[in-house]
Amino acid sequence: MNSDQGTYEQILRLIVERGPITAGDLAKILVLTPAAVRRHIGVLVKDDYIEEYDGPAKGPARRGRPSRQYVATAEGQSQLGQGYSDLASHALGFVRDSMGEEGLERFIHARARALEQRYGPMIDAAGTTSAERAAALTDALSKDGYVATLRRGGPNALSIQICQGHCPVHEIAEEYPLLCEAETEAFARLLGVPIQRLSTIASGGHVCTTNIPLGIPRNLRDRSRKTARPSERASTTPPSGGVLEGN
Repeated sequence: MNSDQGTYEQILRLIVERGPITAGDLAKILVLTPAAVRRHIGVLVKDDYIEEYDGPAKGPARRGRPSRQYVATAEGQSQLGQGYSDLASHALGFVRDSMGEEGLERFIHARARALEQRYGPMIDAAGTTSAERAAALTDALSKDGYVATLRRGGPNALSIQICQGHCPVHEIAEEYPLLCEAETEAFARLLGVPIQRLSTIASGGHVCTTNIPLGIPRNLRDRSRKTARPSERASTTPPSGGVLEGN
C-alpha cells in the first residue's frame, strides 16, 4: 500500500468514526496540510464514499462562512464491512422461510443474548456507573468493527451517546429492523438503564446513535430546589441516583 492509499483509507475511517467532521479537523488529527486532506476528500466524494453534511453544525457557532463537514455514505460504510452481508441476508431469509416470523424473532433475540453474554463480563468489570459501563461497551463494539465513540449529548450534558460509525449488517437491518431493536434492548440490559436509539445507519443516519441518560448534576438539582415553591420541591427533586429517560 502506498502512502497516498494509506492516507485515503485513514481519512475515510476517520470520517466514518467522527463525522460530521471538517477538512481542517482531519488535517490536525493526521498532521497533514489542509490542502492535502482536501485533495483526498475530493477523491472520496468523487468515489461516492463521503458526502457533504447538511445538518446542524457541531460545537459553538463561528464567525464567517462555516466550514464544510463530511460524513460517510452507505457506499463508504460498506468499504469497512466484513463481506458477509449477502450470506447473512440469505441465512435470515432461510430461517424465516423454514421457521416463520416467530422463528426469525427467536433467532434474532438469541443473537442479541449472545452479544450480552460476550460483553457482559467486561462491562461488569468496568464499574457500576452508566458512564463507566458505556465506555466499556464502546470499547467492545470498536473491537468488533463498529468504529464506536462515546460523546456528550443533550442539554447540560445530561446524557452520553454511543455513536457507532460503522455497522457490518446495516444493509440486512434495512430488511430486518428487528436486528436494531434487539440490539438496543441488549444494550439497555447491559447498561442497566433506559436508553434511546436516536438514529441508525439502516434507517438513513450517518451513524447509529444510542442516548444514555446520566444522573442530574448537583448544581441543577440545587437550583431546582431553590426556585421551586415549597409544595413543588418534593416532586422536582429526583431520588438519589435517579436517571433521566431521554434528553
